[in-house]
Amino acid sequence: MNRFLALISCLTIFFAGAAHASSEQFSDADKTLSPYFFIEDQDDGVENFPLKNTDVDVVISGVIANVRVKQRYANMSSAPISGRYIFPGSTRAAVHGMTMTIGERVIRAKIKEKKEAKKIYETAKKAGKSASLLVQQRPNVFSMDVANIMPGDTVDIELRFTELLIPEEGIYEFVYPTVVGPRYSTLTAGTSPPGEQWVKNPYLKKGSESRTAFNISVSLAAGMALQEVNCLTHETKVDFQDDSRALITLSNPADFGGNRDYILRYRLAGRQIASGLLLQRGEKENFFLLMAQPPQRVKPEMIPPREYIFVVDVSGSMSGFPLATAKGLLRDLIGDLKPTDSFNVLLFAGGAHVMAEKSVPAVPAEIRRAFNMIDNSRGGGGTELLKVMKRAMALPYNEGTSRTLVVVTDGYINAEHEVFESIQKHLGSSNVFTFGIGSSVNRYLVEGLAKAGQGTPFVVTTPAEAGPAARKFRDYISSPVLTDLALSFQGLDTYDIEPLAIPDLFAERPVVVFGKFKGEPKGTIALTGKGGGGDFHTVFDVSEEPFDESISGLDYLWARSRIGRISDFNPRHANPGNRDEIASLGLRYNLLTAFTSFVAVDEIIRNPDGGSRDVKQPLPLPKGVSNLAVGGGMNQVPEPELATMALLIFGLLLVGQLRKRKPASIPLRRK
Repeated sequence: MNRFLALISCLTIFFAGAAHASSEQFSDADKTLSPYFFIEDQDDGVENFPLKNTDVDVVISGVIANVRVKQRYANMSSAPISGRYIFPGSTRAAVHGMTMTIGERVIRAKIKEKKEAKKIYETAKKAGKSASLLVQQRPNVFSMDVANIMPGDTVDIELRFTELLIPEEGIYEFVYPTVVGPRYSTLTAGTSPPGEQWVKNPYLKKGSESRTAFNISVSLAAGMALQEVNCLTHETKVDFQDDSRALITLSNPADFGGNRDYILRYRLAGRQIASGLLLQRGEKENFFLLMAQPPQRVKPEMIPPREYIFVVDVSGSMSGFPLATAKGLLRDLIGDLKPTDSFNVLLFAGGAHVMAEKSVPAVPAEIRRAFNMIDNSRGGGGTELLKVMKRAMALPYNEGTSRTLVVVTDGYINAEHEVFESIQKHLGSSNVFTFGIGSSVNRYLVEGLAKAGQGTPFVVTTPAEAGPAARKFRDYISSPVLTDLALSFQGLDTYDIEPLAIPDLFAERPVVVFGKFKGEPKGTIALTGKGGGGDFHTVFDVSEEPFDESISGLDYLWARSRIGRISDFNPRHANPGNRDEIASLGLRYNLLTAFTSFVAVDEIIRNPDGGSRDVKQPLPLPKGVSNLAVGGGMNQVPEPELATMALLIFGLLLVGQLRKRKPASIPLRRK
């Protein structure tokens, strides 16, 4: 026993030393890019929450939303700081303007190539000048750096972007994301490129009081009579100014609403949509936007047999409300299958659990088996989506059926492009439909998966939306609204048409085409296709659509559409040709892109020694997301806990070895 206690003491000393050595050997650079919880030191005397409030003003004219976002930063401490704030945006937004205001001085930001903008910002920061830098980390994730915020300073950063609103089934939707959810990553801080470092960001624990305010107002001028206007996510007041105009404001801005997407929906009278042709004359280029309403869906009497592979995220970030909502959604989806259909279920976090080695018929016994598997799942672990998608696409395929992959996730992963590329390479005859679950889903991933898989994305923000979303999914996959779509021009000199080809329409949404034209607007544009009711054909007379001087932003929207096609969901976006084209488009049209950034510098030197403390603005967890969404590997465990864990493990192993010793090794007395 004395030897055993001595051994335990030695192990304690050894592993405590090993843990200490580990902390010296493995620096912060060796840790993963996992987000972490912010722990405030009340005595450090430094401003840790420089972002004081975000005010959003939205003006919707017809189908175009022009948005102004004002972020106010302030330093209430006694030392200079430089702050960084990670925030989301719409995947469709064309960010085309930024200003920085300090006191009475207004500095208009310039668009520069990304590396040049970074160099300008760092030089100004070292020189003691106030500066700001806006960088696109993802098409829907941005970072704002503000340098040399002096004690007592208030710095206002104003962003401007334009977005096209595309109705679906007669419903228009404007979404303003407010918070970036914590991303799961296996990359290390030391080996990952600079463009991935934003993932390592502090978060407030669930239930913590937010230190920043959020307010949003929407001025809606639909151009046609409004039937209904409502906000699904925030309590709002709707003041109708006439039958086609309304002002939507938060009922109580003091109630923090910056932890979930702001979703506003409205419908025009008679379920109409603002289809037609918009023209914009520019100094050097003329632009057009065509929105053509497709026919209503015709449901076929017989739906051919289909195979469904349900890929369900049960990682830590899905714990609680998202996972409970996902379970309800899956019960609706699977319970509505026909006996002639087949299906399979894969649950994934760090690994994957497959219900069956190949798809099974959708008979009551197999459906109950799937329900039991789903009901017994618990949220926990990381989000290894790439691995499970490869496994799902490699499952044995049933000949003669159409396979549909249904991915259910909040999208809190960092390796989006790798997943898009895998889907495009291995998709075959399958389609991918996605369900984003949660109050602040990663829409870039949810939309990108569907785009790469030639399917349709859905976002479910509340449990009540699960049932309608499941029914809508069944309608979509029954048959496309339009196939074999083609566009032709007569008498109009067009060029640079976006998109290059029009994909099949699964949803009842308009066909949207951007382009440029030379000379006077004349001739016709014809759209043809095939629908459930037969051939589809519609013609637009260009000469009947005069220029409207109030229309603006088509140039931004055209450029954003082209950038999106060659960059957002394209895994090969980083090749030199694409990189140069994206940067050129950003510089030419004054747009934020993956390779262009906005930078503003106040030329007054206000901090001569250039010293300031770098502060990352802590983010709130998205509403409904648990603390399990934030965390990392063993290299993030504090030293005392690591030593204790190691001691416990080896102690148990040692005890196990002692118990395994055979009794025969002990001498026995003979009578």
